[in-house]
Amino acid sequence: MAAFTLTYPSNRCSSTAIAAAPPFRRPHQLNVRPRSSSLIHCIYRPDLPGSGALGYSRADWLSTCAILSGKVAVSKQQQETGGNCTPNPGDETASKLPSAVNGDRSSSESLDLVPIGNLPKPLSISDFSPAPMHGSHLRVAYQGVPGAYSEAAAGRAYPNCEAIPCDQFEVAFQAVELWIADRAVLPVENSLGGSIHRNYDLLLRHRLHIVGEVQMPVHHCLLALPGVRKEYLARVISHPQALSQCEHTLTALGLNVTREAFDDTAAAAEYVANNGLRDTAAIASARAAELYGLQILADGIQDDSGNVTRFVMLAREPIIPRTDRPFKTSIVFAHDREGTSLLFKVLSAFAFRDISLTKIESRPHRNRPIRLVDDANVGTAKHFEYLFYLDFEASMAEKRAQNALAEIQEFTSFLRVLGSYPMDMTPWNAPSSSSSSASPSLD
Repeated sequence: MAAFTLTYPSNRCSSTAIAAAPPFRRPHQLNVRPRSSSLIHCIYRPDLPGSGALGYSRADWLSTCAILSGKVAVSKQQQETGGNCTPNPGDETASKLPSAVNGDRSSSESLDLVPIGNLPKPLSISDFSPAPMHGSHLRVAYQGVPGAYSEAAAGRAYPNCEAIPCDQFEVAFQAVELWIADRAVLPVENSLGGSIHRNYDLLLRHRLHIVGEVQMPVHHCLLALPGVRKEYLARVISHPQALSQCEHTLTALGLNVTREAFDDTAAAAEYVANNGLRDTAAIASARAAELYGLQILADGIQDDSGNVTRFVMLAREPIIPRTDRPFKTSIVFAHDREGTSLLFKVLSAFAFRDISLTKIESRPHRNRPIRLVDDANVGTAKHFEYLFYLDFEASMAEKRAQNALAEIQEFTSFLRVLGSYPMDMTPWNAPSSSSSSASPSLD
């Protein structure tokens, strides 16, 4: 049984329930006289048994609600027009009232609930076309906060882009997959700290493609609030790798401070500025000092001037490889057979075709970490199962690269091309310890 409650909040009168009971009356015969500011609360009771009559199904319930709502609107219009049910010429409000609900047509007017001009435009195939490779409308995700080295790398990879900060590497991957961002620029290795293993694992977990690379020199600065002197510092906070990359310089400066790890360099600078910590300094870029109003106590404090981080650019779709400029290709493979000749075969496939390898990285297989080494699978000797990440200098448009991968595929159980992309051929200029402009900015 369906019950319809009419509530009149304007005069606080008690609610009235109209229940349909045999013999049934057609909903349009109900004498409903709503007052001003009336609200309709429709109660649908699917738990009550019925034989399909009006009021016992959800479709009937929705139809009855629509009819009652239409009657309320017409009655309200009549009250506003002084009881004259004939709409005035030029009265747009009256002309838009529904004249037919569920087939109950009281006049010859057509049903026009939504103005045609306000309907949303349907999506077309052009709405899903890849974003331009460069330009101010490109949205690029990076891990960190404004002032991070990843933001500078995004600006170097895509000038004038809209940089989108993400608190985690995983979020940057998902931002591109969910069309929140067009590209992601993430670090994969550092010349001093080595590979960023987390991103290598995420490359395999997500279906993004490497479409480019950029190499950024790292230029660390010691930052503190204005007026703070070095000898009064009690601690230094930054990313763990930044702390290790500046260890000897901090000692040479005579700083007797504790080192505390932080999520990233720019976030450490932001933390010092937002909390007004006058006994704490941060290791970050010169751009972070400018953004968060900090002063540079020491410039270029990295122990090694050749400190470089390599970033990769990720997109939803791969780019078309070419042969008119140097290209690099990244792959990942695995095998499920015994023997020590797998890597030899892989290296031979490239060596015989004069293809230079630039990197090889092994990571434990997450789904199959352990492999028994005896034939009966009852022994105690076990080995880790590995995935191998490999970069080589050749384009997938070259026949030699295609033949090398075809040969590798014969003796591997898994092979995936992460991307074939242009190499970063930017001339290398090592940052000097007296200049803070070595780190590029987005300005």
